[in-house]
Amino acid sequence: MRAICSPNEKTIGGKQMSNIHVTSEIKTLKKVLLHRPGDELLNLTPDTLGELLFDDIPDLYEAQVEHDRFAKILRDNGVEVVYLEDLMAETLDAHPEIKEQFLDQWLVESGVHTAEYHKIIKDYLAKFTNNKELVLKTMAGITFREIGEIHTNFLVDRLESNSHLLVNPMPNLYFTRDPFASVGNGAVINRMYSVTRNRETIYADYIFRFHPEYAGNVPDLYGRNNHFHIEGGDVLNVNEKLLFIGISQRTQAEAIQDLAMKMFYENEGNKIETILAFNIPNSRAFMHLDTVFTQIDTDAFTIHPGIMGTLQVFAVTADRANHDVHIEEHTGKLEDILAKFMGLDKVRLFPCGAGDPLAAEREQWNDGSNTLTIAPGKIIVYKRNYVTNQYLKDNGFEVLELEASNLCVGRGGPRCMSMPLVRED
Repeated sequence: MRAICSPNEKTIGGKQMSNIHVTSEIKTLKKVLLHRPGDELLNLTPDTLGELLFDDIPDLYEAQVEHDRFAKILRDNGVEVVYLEDLMAETLDAHPEIKEQFLDQWLVESGVHTAEYHKIIKDYLAKFTNNKELVLKTMAGITFREIGEIHTNFLVDRLESNSHLLVNPMPNLYFTRDPFASVGNGAVINRMYSVTRNRETIYADYIFRFHPEYAGNVPDLYGRNNHFHIEGGDVLNVNEKLLFIGISQRTQAEAIQDLAMKMFYENEGNKIETILAFNIPNSRAFMHLDTVFTQIDTDAFTIHPGIMGTLQVFAVTADRANHDVHIEEHTGKLEDILAKFMGLDKVRLFPCGAGDPLAAEREQWNDGSNTLTIAPGKIIVYKRNYVTNQYLKDNGFEVLELEASNLCVGRGGPRCMSMPLVRED
């Protein structure tokens, strides 16, 4: 899994960097990957909300306004913003020979397994000559109405159905944190928890293999075809040698062990020496580690008080004598464990809701702990979490507030909506 140097490598502080360079959660953010919500949100219905992991149907126009507001905050603070849909379209523009392969794979992973339906949908997609429009359509899903009347000899087509969708949308795509995770100079391309979201990783896979800026330059540290599921919201970079990963509703312990083996023994450029695994409650409200726990300064974290007394913490390191991993459980106060592994005298924990249990529950549901740090002590948060935000301001943090009442119904905050590609050292 050796990364091949590219002429497109960047320089930060006089050092040559690959097109992914992320060794912390708090150092100055230089480049970030977003996805602007699109027509996939129009293909949400009350009957499909549970299946598609939404709590309500957002207003598409307002969601786009809110997301553009988010992108503007980033740009105003010196961050280069790139979009998933643009990178994928550029990939197909640069390599037209892979378009058919991509569409065939997308169709199979969308659950289209009969040759006749495969052909019908491919013929429909052939009408999209602009690759960005094609990519957006694969993200949005396809309705029966778009295709028109279908005549087949399949028994299933003679049955009445309440479904309007021939291919499901991918409404969670604007949470770009989850399909992969930037770690060091590589990408952990994930196996997602739900069938609904598994297809999302196909774009990262093609971009990192074929995009002119990334091809041959970004090692895949995990692999989307791995059996065990892991998601980017559970992966937190602390420094180039230390990684935090949540054992959660969306990330299995077995996945962490597989990732550790690949990092320690198969990736020549890996500098991670310790993975600290946090066993957090398996629930929708605590779906990822970053929904309950994020770093906001060199010694400071936001945290949901509900996990304080429930955490098991395991240190995973290399056992090179046996070509295996060594696992050691650590007990005690969370802040003491964090300080020990981070090499600090102490750390500061800032509870969501400022210690008020009612505010904590309410604001945790709206991602009060899901902060995006763009520089030490400088964080982007949802404006609606008034209690938590004021608490952070009172403690000296620079808080950039995002008005977003529609984006949050997908249960994700500013960190969930952003995938850092480059941070300063």
